[in-house]
Amino acid sequence: MSLASLGLTAAQERLYRYLLRTTHADLDTAATELSMSDARQVAVELRTLGLVDQTLTAVTPAAAVDLLVRRRIEQTQRQLSELTLAWDVLTALSEEQRRGRSVQMVEHIEDGATVTRRIYAMLADDPGEFVHLKSHALVTGPQENHEARYDHSTFKRSLATGLYSRTLFSAHALEDPRQAPYARQWHALGDLHRVTTEPIRHLAIVNRCVAFVQAGLGDPRSGALQIRQPGAVAMMADVFDGMWERARDLDDLPLSPIEQQVLDALTRHDTDEAAARSLNVSVRKFRAHVADLMGRLGATTRFQAALRAKERGWL
Repeated sequence: MSLASLGLTAAQERLYRYLLRTTHADLDTAATELSMSDARQVAVELRTLGLVDQTLTAVTPAAAVDLLVRRRIEQTQRQLSELTLAWDVLTALSEEQRRGRSVQMVEHIEDGATVTRRIYAMLADDPGEFVHLKSHALVTGPQENHEARYDHSTFKRSLATGLYSRTLFSAHALEDPRQAPYARQWHALGDLHRVTTEPIRHLAIVNRCVAFVQAGLGDPRSGALQIRQPGAVAMMADVFDGMWERARDLDDLPLSPIEQQVLDALTRHDTDEAAARSLNVSVRKFRAHVADLMGRLGATTRFQAALRAKERGWL
């Protein structure tokens, strides 16, 4: 069997076999007997491959085949990595066809509404994977009206058809009582939510092919950069994966001060009116806190909520 299938040239194989058969051979003799004028260059190549040492002693056949097989595997892996770029090219070509113009590796998008439309359009075409890093689960402030107007039906359909979606947001956002219920609502729909205490920079990645990052630090009015460069997108996806692994599920977080006060009041008072007065809040507000707490505990009754709180060591 020829060693050409393992990547050796004909000259390299001839010289290796000669040195394997002939101990203490010298290159001049080998060049004469093999009629190989370039024997010295071929010997250098064999040393580079690790098939002979500095004394021209050939490694054992088992060691040689092992080295050559490992080398071919590494070459094949590199080739496969290059072939995977074809999918990035396909994504870019499909986007170019859809938009009717060339696709840039890095493009500045001036407004958030355009970013959202592009993300949803990509997910509608290929609902594979979506990851999102943001400061709040529910958008608040100047962008809140846009969030309220935007139709999420496309994203919900993508979730229903198998989209793997993960959203990571800052634990500091939970100081706003609207955040946790909103996050749990989407978590139940399939957009998995976790919270992190690490610094946040807004990031969204579609199918590990296209990334969107905020163009200006701390300035949401600066728009976003759409990035298609495969190496940069892969690196950002790896960063997100690391943060996701270090993050915590919503139900694993300790109680906030107000949640602890509501739970204590719930167990110490017979009526909502008395419990609300002890916290100096309205009965309506107290009941809203109780509903949020029951949702977090996955309880359908207050008795069940108390039992589950006790199981978690909250009481």
